[in-house]
Amino acid sequence: MSKQYRLGQFGETSLRDVLQRANARLHRREDPTKRIGADRISNEPFMALDDISFDVKQGERVGIIGRNGAGKSTLLKLISRITAPTSGTIGLNGRVASMLEVGTGFHTELTGRENIYMNGAILGMKKREIDRKLDSIIDFSECEQFIDTPVKRYSSGMYVKLAFSVAAHLDAEIMIMDEVLAVGDMAFQKKCLDKMQTVSQTEGRTILYVSHQMDTIRRLCDRCVVLDHGKLTYQGEVQDAISRYMNINTAQFEKEVDLAGLPSQKGCTQRIRLIHASVLNAEGVYSSTDRLHLKVTVESDDTYEDVRFMFILFYADGSRLGKTESQNFTVYKGLNETEIRIPCAGMADGMYFYEMSVYRKNDDGLCEKCDSVPNVFPVTIYNTEAFGLNTEKWKSAAWGHFMLRPVEISGTEPVTERHSL
Repeated sequence: MSKQYRLGQFGETSLRDVLQRANARLHRREDPTKRIGADRISNEPFMALDDISFDVKQGERVGIIGRNGAGKSTLLKLISRITAPTSGTIGLNGRVASMLEVGTGFHTELTGRENIYMNGAILGMKKREIDRKLDSIIDFSECEQFIDTPVKRYSSGMYVKLAFSVAAHLDAEIMIMDEVLAVGDMAFQKKCLDKMQTVSQTEGRTILYVSHQMDTIRRLCDRCVVLDHGKLTYQGEVQDAISRYMNINTAQFEKEVDLAGLPSQKGCTQRIRLIHASVLNAEGVYSSTDRLHLKVTVESDDTYEDVRFMFILFYADGSRLGKTESQNFTVYKGLNETEIRIPCAGMADGMYFYEMSVYRKNDDGLCEKCDSVPNVFPVTIYNTEAFGLNTEKWKSAAWGHFMLRPVEISGTEPVTERHSL
């Protein structure tokens, strides 16, 4: 399936514009509807989607990710039949409920209650069905207090709550969501995700979900599609898809890192500067029993005691996971070299990187950040076995990015009675 547009091409905007153009031609006047810069419009073809193909089974929760302009929203519009593909076909088996923009299908002058009926009708719900589900819709939306207020007085978050509540209660086999939950508060986002998981697992609904929040994709979806410049570059496991999206496979590992040439964070005093680092072991790929071994060069403008390094660990999608620090040490005026070993213990399969900082304790006894460099030392952990079992590998999408130490069991013995509460 493909979708092609022509840059700068517009359809007829209204009957009034058509009549104005005809009148201008009749009286040999300038077209009053001519757009500014129309003479420079190239009408070049633009492939919003270029020969993509995939199947979605009943009950699947499929995430669609990609950079801005990759074609995600265009794909959802085609599936929702808002626009037609230039070539190819889309087969749908079931009723579709879609939320592509905040407030789609709402009239600002109508109240929340009236918009429930109108939006429900647009989505294909019968009046009897809306009557039966009205209380549930209002209760889920958390807008009961304002349900008889015109929605033009609603915040964008209230819009989303009410619109999602209507769509979630529609007996549709396919739900399509385009980043709309990003407007709502955290509690409501969790409520919506739980609702979508529930209807997918218990009612067999199919969900297509677009988001730039990888944590949401990881939590909700069981399969993922990656788009890039209108092309489908990957479809499959969620974590692998996120890795592709975050360019993990093309992340460049360097054994010699010019720290001085990297942008330093604002607010650093630069009394001690990070100059260079060498990775002394492996090629950026480790197991959770290894250590990252570094030789670091720093330059100091004086001799300082109580200096230490700090490393903040990030997952590849930018999630901040934790930090570790070195022991205090002394640096001398000029260049200094030191070796550092950072344990990988507990880190599950995946791609990580560090933010490296150097601190000192100043004359007032306060902690002073001297220099800090983000996004260095990419670390890939692989072949980690879950719970020590050779038959099962770690599933980051389900269990997170860290393996906790094994639970200790002292033994079991038979009992004759249950303990009462």
